[in-house]
Amino acid sequence: MNALSLSNATLASLPEAIARPTYDRTALTPGIVHIGLGNFHRAHQSWYLHRLMQQGAAHDWAILGAGVRPYDAAMRDRLLAQDCLTTLIELSPDATSAEIVGSMIDYLPIEDGNGALIAAMARPEIRIVALTVTEGGYYQEPDAGGFDLGHTDIQHDIANPATPRTAFGAIVAALGQRRAAGHGPFTVQSCDNLQGNGDITRQTVLGLARAINADLADWIDAQCSFPNSMVDCIVPATGPAEIARAAAMGVADTAPVTHEPYRQWVIEDDFCAGRPDWDAVGATFTDAVHAYETMKIRILNAGHQVIANAGELLSCATIADCMRDPDIAALFHKVQSEEIAPYVHPVPEITPTDYVTLIAARFSNAAIHDTTRRVAFDGSSRHTGFILPVLRDALDAGGSISGIALVEALWARMCAGTREDGSDISPNDPRWETLALNAQAARQDPRAWLAQPGLYGDLSRNDRFAACFADWLRMVWDRGTRAALQHYSAR
Repeated sequence: MNALSLSNATLASLPEAIARPTYDRTALTPGIVHIGLGNFHRAHQSWYLHRLMQQGAAHDWAILGAGVRPYDAAMRDRLLAQDCLTTLIELSPDATSAEIVGSMIDYLPIEDGNGALIAAMARPEIRIVALTVTEGGYYQEPDAGGFDLGHTDIQHDIANPATPRTAFGAIVAALGQRRAAGHGPFTVQSCDNLQGNGDITRQTVLGLARAINADLADWIDAQCSFPNSMVDCIVPATGPAEIARAAAMGVADTAPVTHEPYRQWVIEDDFCAGRPDWDAVGATFTDAVHAYETMKIRILNAGHQVIANAGELLSCATIADCMRDPDIAALFHKVQSEEIAPYVHPVPEITPTDYVTLIAARFSNAAIHDTTRRVAFDGSSRHTGFILPVLRDALDAGGSISGIALVEALWARMCAGTREDGSDISPNDPRWETLALNAQAARQDPRAWLAQPGLYGDLSRNDRFAACFADWLRMVWDRGTRAALQHYSAR
């Protein structure tokens, strides 16, 4: 099959099996600026808006894409060359389908000082500024979780408020322009996997604004809204195989996105300048976001970290491969049932036990080539955000912590940089150099791992956890990962 280059001009000529926009994209007008145009956004938030547009609604809510880092320029070039269209390929265990999503209509220039981004957000028709900037991108203090006023990027933005480096500096600058022009506020909507993501976003924006202009900060605090939300869809990274898959279906797309046949978006209904009716296409608006996000973050996101480091050490290429490994799968189920699910409350649709079963099935979908390396990336943010809060609850309750201590020991062993077969593990964390040094030191003194600033905090002084961690780390080094997994499962 000859693949057609994706563009507005070729939409009508694509194979009939590929769904495409039925709305007139030339008539769309922007209402959202979205910062961070990675795969997840294009498979999730962009898709929900596209589906609403397919129903004839929300045509004044189109997305202007944006980025604040130099590496975003490559994605901008790829998407602009295909009129900001994206091919979404849904991978079920027994079927594959494709859909062209057209809810994004432009991608703003990537430039020093973020002038184009600030100007776009200052436009009165922009009513939502959304972000997917990763869990570690909110400038939180490593230990306390407050706003990191001393970060180099933040200090730059305080000194140069008209030419900021960060997305948050650009947001503050744009809100200052809107206030001066009488255009009113916009909603700042985080779409990252952070518990209380709206609250954290508010903390970052207001913390920076107060350091720049206290009056503006008061106005933002009173006028803007920062809804909490929970987002969920497994979206692997795109590489040559995904591009080839799209081409085999008849679409020459340089940035296609594969995803599982599952999505969830739970949103606090707190929008100061209006919003699309995302609930008409499956999103949930509720005041109880925290319960949903706790279930998802503790079972799905923490579950990823439970298995990913063991998978790396045992050379499992994908998450589905991890779940096919009987020892890693046993670790997943035992830790989830005994040490995570007891600290998760049910939501109206599902119990924690049933959610564990759902997540196990999603992780086992072999059609999703979600690499273990991708899931293990940035463990310094993901373990602290997803695993350690559960550990704290278990310690407070006097519950079992053996499995979580093993998970942390496997992370420490993985950061030593070699697999069980002797192959090297390439750096896979922004703090990799420090992690690797401490992982090697922990081979002789396990507390060297727990004593790392910004990771374990007072947990390093918890004798029960420290002793359990040390026992597991010694066993992993002395007898190997698989022996440790089997010993845990037999307990």
